Amino acid sequence: MSSQAWGEVDAYIADRLIGADAALDAALSANAAAGLPAIDVSPPQGKLLHLLARSIGAKRILEVGALGGYSTIWLARALPEGGRLVTLELEQKHADVAAANLAKAGLASRVEIRVGAALDTLPKLAEEAADPFDLAFIDADKPNNANYFAWALTLARPGSLIIVDNVVREGSVLAGTDANAAGARALFEAIAAEPRVTATAIQTVGSKGWDGFAIAIVNG
Repeated sequence: MSSQAWGEVDAYIADRLIGADAALDAALSANAAAGLPAIDVSPPQGKLLHLLARSIGAKRILEVGALGGYSTIWLARALPEGGRLVTLELEQKHADVAAANLAKAGLASRVEIRVGAALDTLPKLAEEAADPFDLAFIDADKPNNANYFAWALTLARPGSLIIVDNVVREGSVLAGTDANAAGARALFEAIAAEPRVTATAIQTVGSKGWDGFAIAIVNG
């Protein structure tokens, strides 16, 4: 099956099970107008994140890599009244676009955007000693995935979910020599060596090509 067909199936799924969404469509349009890279999750993937957050009753969500806030909208919509999402973004421009998109979606009160390198921000979150995060979604620079995973685990509780995007990378996880492929392998090695979690990874195909998610649950 061709990559074109993968995209067509994604469109079919979105049409039948997701439908039109003015806020999400506006976010993608704003991201494109601002020149942000088109690397957001697909609509079916965003809906999956939303459903996973709802399925565990997540009240606190951590996102590493906001970009323009498309996945942030999906996750924030899963929060109950009083829930909170903290999203980390390296680039001020991206954070500004995300903030505007979240405001237009009516979600600004649920989301805190912290700007700066995540490896600087994550220790500060730990120092604040707030309640643990019920779900973490990691979708940032791939060479640091293992480090982000370690911090997500530190900030989690038994039963928390940790989800990492882009772990297959068109199969380059097997033998790719670039930094992103090496980062994906380092993540798998870190998860495999971590007795505090139970995990798997799922390959995906669709409008975003051939890739996949790693999903780990923190053991009780």
